Amino acid sequence: MAIIPILIGWPALMALLIPCLPARWRGRAVYLGAGGVMVLAFLLLGAWLQGGGGIVSLCGAVPFLDHLMLAGEFALMALIVVLSIRHRKYPVVLLSVGQTVLMAWSELTCPVESATHLRLDCLSMLMVMIAALVGGLICIYAVGYMQGYHQHHKDCQDRSGFFFSMLFFFLAAMFGLVLSENLVWMYFFWEITSVISFLLIGYTRTEEAVNNSFRALWMNLLGGFAFAVAIVVASHTLHTVQLGELVADGATIPVVLLALAGLTKSAQLPFSSWLLGAMVAPTPSSALLHSATMVKAGVYLLIRLAPAMANNMTGMTVAFIGGFTFICASMMAIAQNDGKKVLAFSTVSNLGLIVACAGIGAEETIWAAVLLMIFHSVSKSMLFQAVGSIENCLGSRDIEDMHGLLLRLPRLTYIMGIGIAGMYLAPFGMLISKWVALKAFVDADNYLLVIFLAYGSATTMLYWTKWLCKLVSLHHTKAKVVDATHGDQYLSMYIHAAATLGLCLLFPLVSSAVVTPIIEELYGIAHEVLSMSVLTTMAIMLVSVLFVPSLMFLLTRSTHRDYVPIYMGGVNEGDNTYFTNSFGEPEHLYLSNWYLRFEFGRRRLMRPGVIVSAGVLIVMLCVIIGGAV
Repeated sequence: MAIIPILIGWPALMALLIPCLPARWRGRAVYLGAGGVMVLAFLLLGAWLQGGGGIVSLCGAVPFLDHLMLAGEFALMALIVVLSIRHRKYPVVLLSVGQTVLMAWSELTCPVESATHLRLDCLSMLMVMIAALVGGLICIYAVGYMQGYHQHHKDCQDRSGFFFSMLFFFLAAMFGLVLSENLVWMYFFWEITSVISFLLIGYTRTEEAVNNSFRALWMNLLGGFAFAVAIVVASHTLHTVQLGELVADGATIPVVLLALAGLTKSAQLPFSSWLLGAMVAPTPSSALLHSATMVKAGVYLLIRLAPAMANNMTGMTVAFIGGFTFICASMMAIAQNDGKKVLAFSTVSNLGLIVACAGIGAEETIWAAVLLMIFHSVSKSMLFQAVGSIENCLGSRDIEDMHGLLLRLPRLTYIMGIGIAGMYLAPFGMLISKWVALKAFVDADNYLLVIFLAYGSATTMLYWTKWLCKLVSLHHTKAKVVDATHGDQYLSMYIHAAATLGLCLLFPLVSSAVVTPIIEELYGIAHEVLSMSVLTTMAIMLVSVLFVPSLMFLLTRSTHRDYVPIYMGGVNEGDNTYFTNSFGEPEHLYLSNWYLRFEFGRRRLMRPGVIVSAGVLIVMLCVIIGGAV
């Protein structure tokens, strides 16, 4: 456990150091910081496994740290108040001051003898590894990306030192959050992630960025307020602030309030708009928000609460919100042609499925939820990085501009193809996890979720297939494209791609060695979820992962050589894009995806989705809390 303070403190120290360094040294400092985070995570893993891999707790009174965190909460409140007044966002001030004063009053008037502050078990160890490896690679990727970003965005002030600092603060806060058993400590790190995401989203300081950053802030502060009320209720009525004790006791009001906080942080309807607006930030921050830190904190808390939500009204509400978000976000993704927006809606959608699984609270659904979280973290981080690199090369992230990218930027296209395949094609874990979730929904007789999952998965296949076909179409253009991607960016993406394929190949091992122990700790027992034997499953994975991509690579390489211009109603000018018609005039021929904006556009579906989800959430919260009181 001695490594844990170093694991949290190291990225925080780097976050303070990097802005003070000259620009020419920052890249090396980021490499050092990211490498140190990953090494410390592996050292913690090794020490934990050497100790038996069980539950390790840090107990005892540490009043100095408690007072320091309380001072930190007031510092965060002061920062929010100053920035909110500067931008005239006065409701945000009320939320921040309200929850901070509430927490201070609770801690000073009703001190609780805390038995456990930190807890290291299978689930928290998994989250540490995801944050360290995926987050560390994103930091490395950001070094090269930010150079290209400011070359294309000369109107934006270069504040790369601040940007790198926030990335490392994010990692430190995430480590503290997932390792905290004391809700007061978890709340402190929870609020840090909210404030850092607010600062990153507003990085460019444009009017759109400022508005989107404050939207993210007030929605997450709303969840933070629910978190604070849950702590107050638990400390005054149950005389405990231990998350494990609340789950074991099935305390209704604290659990439902913590679940509400988890829904806001994981960007579920009606709170999804904050994550969609976060796309104005540079790509590394989007990748970190969507894969390793911000939204994963929300689903992590909901998975922790899952045993207390099984077979009750709270779980039914969370499951409905998650399933409804899954299908709504999937449908809205169809109408998007901006690559980052497709990834954003996809994130909200997949988080919805994880949330639905947590709400059901059965062993099968938690098995699916944990695997979805693992595969989603790696694949989505890689996809965001690839889209960011493509944008720096093309000057656009429009999917229509990626037509025939296989012939122009083949390396980035292969990475994108692996990432997209990992999100929806067999035998990757996302699809297998969805199948297990579908089976669990049927076993739970929740046929509404079955409908959500079936139709949501169909829409998912539609928008991923459209994008993938755009990328691999054999199409030359007159515009010259230079691959401006830096080596550190490719290093991060190559490792992500290898991890995606490796997770698929080692799927049975991941299931038995990582996921099953988590189920045993949460429920005390774990039954076999997959009916196939481990050897059979591994054989299928091996053939699919090694043979199919190799065959596709060979086919695409041969088609590059056999490329022949097609007839287009006139004299082809050699690139299958322009031809000369019968009047001797140039004509431009292009292919475009069908986006169904009238049927599935955000303007058509977002407001009804928010109204329905908000109505259901408010009614169910009133019923649950009223029944408990």
